[in-house]
Amino acid sequence: MTQKTAVVTGAARGIGLATVKLFLAEGRKVAMVDRDVEALDIAAEGLEGAVPIVCDVAVQDQVTKMAETAQDRLGRVDALVNNAGVADFGPIAETDFARWRRVMETNLDGVFLCSQELAPALAQAKGAVVNIASISGLRASTLRVAYGTSKAAVIQLTKQQAAEWGEQGIRANCVCPGPVDTKLALAVHSPEIRAAYHDAIPLNRYGTEQEIAEVIVFLCSDKASYVTGQIISADGGFESTGVGLPALRV
Repeated sequence: MTQKTAVVTGAARGIGLATVKLFLAEGRKVAMVDRDVEALDIAAEGLEGAVPIVCDVAVQDQVTKMAETAQDRLGRVDALVNNAGVADFGPIAETDFARWRRVMETNLDGVFLCSQELAPALAQAKGAVVNIASISGLRASTLRVAYGTSKAAVIQLTKQQAAEWGEQGIRANCVCPGPVDTKLALAVHSPEIRAAYHDAIPLNRYGTEQEIAEVIVFLCSDKASYVTGQIISADGGFESTGVGLPALRV
């Protein structure tokens, strides 16, 4: 049986690294893509079947080279997980065009570029694309004018990919994580912020990187062979609650 493969961007840490490890546990060979050279080397160390590739997904020439290297090293591409992203939060009044573009070029342009470059290989393998957006792409919030807009655009891009690439056998789905216990969240979310999120989330907790990765890997698997064009909120029920005022709960 031919060994299945995957390409995961933003693979040096967090949800990306958790996804890589699940793919490897399934027996896949995985291209780990990240622009942080040191973090990527550390993350890939000891992971049998992992192929680290340094690439900034916001730079077209680097993405082209990454796609060529991935196909050469993997032999085929069965799945692409567009996970690389930046979280740059701030008020609208303090978001100049340079800040806007820094967010868009990674969170949106990077998804487009990687998908475009690897689409022929994915079509040949009848593969799957999973784009990582955010609950912020579904629900507006303060300080997220660039971030939230970029993630909303990723959601629409996913639907466009599913609509057009389905005829080539490519499935495209999108995962929207809610608050997740990453090192970044632990560093920037104060106890007050964490308590507020717990109150607003029906499951009353943050998710884990592993839980988000499980959804991603499922969508790339044959078990999801008739699932495409879907936006999956892995958020403990946060998006479903709407206003979700804790005082209104029974």
